[in-house]
Amino acid sequence: MQKLSVCLTTFNSENTIRPCIESVLWADEIIVLDSCSTDSTRAILAEYPIKVVEQPWLGYAAQKQLSLDMAEHDWVFLLDSDEVLSTELQQGVRDILSGEPAAAGYEFPRREQLFWHMSHPGTRHNYFMRMFNRKRGKMNDVPIHSAFDVDGPVARIEAPLFHFSEASISVKVRKLNDWTDEISLSRFQKGKCRSPWALLFYPPFVFLKSFFLKRQFRNGWSGFIGSVCMAFYAFMKDAKGYEHARRAVVSDADLMAQTLADDGQPLSKLPSSEPQDDADSQRNAA
Repeated sequence: MQKLSVCLTTFNSENTIRPCIESVLWADEIIVLDSCSTDSTRAILAEYPIKVVEQPWLGYAAQKQLSLDMAEHDWVFLLDSDEVLSTELQQGVRDILSGEPAAAGYEFPRREQLFWHMSHPGTRHNYFMRMFNRKRGKMNDVPIHSAFDVDGPVARIEAPLFHFSEASISVKVRKLNDWTDEISLSRFQKGKCRSPWALLFYPPFVFLKSFFLKRQFRNGWSGFIGSVCMAFYAFMKDAKGYEHARRAVVSDADLMAQTLADDGQPLSKLPSSEPQDDADSQRNAA
């Protein structure tokens, strides 16, 4: 029988952390890396017989890898604080670990919260590998969606992992905006930005793939809105990537100087070349 360590990262997770922890209390070890939460997350965690370590945010891959390195056992379950194991998945994990696992890692479908609605069981859910032998790989450096790269076969457990994350459209849009900031910059730095023509053709394809091929139509209007958000996500990744490429050629300061020079108002001193967001503009106006 294999022992299991659950590795968990948290930050201001008071709304979801209790059911998350309680779905894995049967594990041999639970390790939580908390990124200096300011809500009641730490107080809730203190109610359980688990190991909690405060660790300022290191980045997606580094934070998760550190939690894996702290595990006592080879077999681990890498969990986010807004995820809950279904009873079926809990039993599936126990069954596999009761003997010698046949694979190096195991993946399972994640059933998502779509705003006011849980995704229909008939939706084509994405599979995530979250249980694995930590000695057989490491976290990759993919921005935002860093995952464990395992050296060996991966099998499936056909039991859902519940994901209670996107409780509102506002939350979804904020996440997409933050994610695309980091992903687009990473792509630009690696020279992997796509042609701006992708802005015309790729987002509609993403919508059709999500709504029809992934069967989001089974989720009604929440599925339609979610599919539009996925198309927006695809659009913003490429749009921001193209923006990085253009700003490498023409900065805001250059644009202002050239425009005013053409108008007969040459600047005596160039302004900062850093882009100014709306909040900065409002503060300066005040």
